[in-house]
Amino acid sequence: MHIRVGTRGSKLALAQTDRVIRELEEHGVKAERIILTTKGDTITGVPLHEIGGQGVFVRALDDAILSGEIDCAVHSMKDIPAFRPLGLFTAAVLKRDSPADYIAYSSTLQEVRVIGTSSTRRRAQLLRSNPDLVIRDLRGNVDTRIRKLNAGEFDAIILAEAGLARLSLQIPGEQLSPEKYVPSPNQGTIAVVSRADPSLMEVLSVLDDPRTRADVAAERAVMEQIGGGCFTPIGIYCESGHLIAEVLSLDGRRTERVDTVVDTIEKAREQGRLLRDAAQDLILEAHTKLKVSE
Repeated sequence: MHIRVGTRGSKLALAQTDRVIRELEEHGVKAERIILTTKGDTITGVPLHEIGGQGVFVRALDDAILSGEIDCAVHSMKDIPAFRPLGLFTAAVLKRDSPADYIAYSSTLQEVRVIGTSSTRRRAQLLRSNPDLVIRDLRGNVDTRIRKLNAGEFDAIILAEAGLARLSLQIPGEQLSPEKYVPSPNQGTIAVVSRADPSLMEVLSVLDDPRTRADVAAERAVMEQIGGGCFTPIGIYCESGHLIAEVLSLDGRRTERVDTVVDTIEKAREQGRLLRDAAQDLILEAHTKLKVSE
């Protein structure tokens, strides 16, 4: 079988796709890379929540799969929305890389005052740790963000540690503990989405890592129960069944959190419902404030 693998054109997306193609070829499967452009790639001057959240990186590739232009697409799994179009299937979840955030800085951590990030979650978690920080919006690919850091526009920027590793980038900074700075659900995970074709799904399944799939499924189950959309600062992380999930206020001053063990998807959903109920005021507040500011 010859597989057409769709991807965005950013360096990170290409690196992830090349990894998938390389692993497929190691299993004797021929594959070619097809690059498509998404709304998230063309509109870079505004925060993600104003153009539809992380899902903007996925929709064009979904459409290309459903139209038959490509057979599958490679995504950072954290970009995939909770609810998916009919006819699509997550055919493979690769072994997880680091789930953690990474703070990159140009001088020393003690001198950091202005930090760049477009994530409401990262903003809230940083302000929780230090309310005196100045958090400014920062969009663009990894190269663009690093260039702005080096140009002195920010004292520090926040990146996914997995992305740096996939690009073989080493820059001054340090990992932020995923237990304290709880990452986005599925961060550090690469997923391959295909049309629901049994023969295609079987071929792609050779890439699947069952432990990672179980952990990220638990994270997604919690995410689906919480809801909150792209406005609410939410962190969810599961490792071998140990679940940490939190919802924060936009200023980081208030947090609702669960830290427990879940061994089934239903238990993960239950924890998501409990957290949603406890954090309902934070979810509503974030949605109201950011909708008004648009």
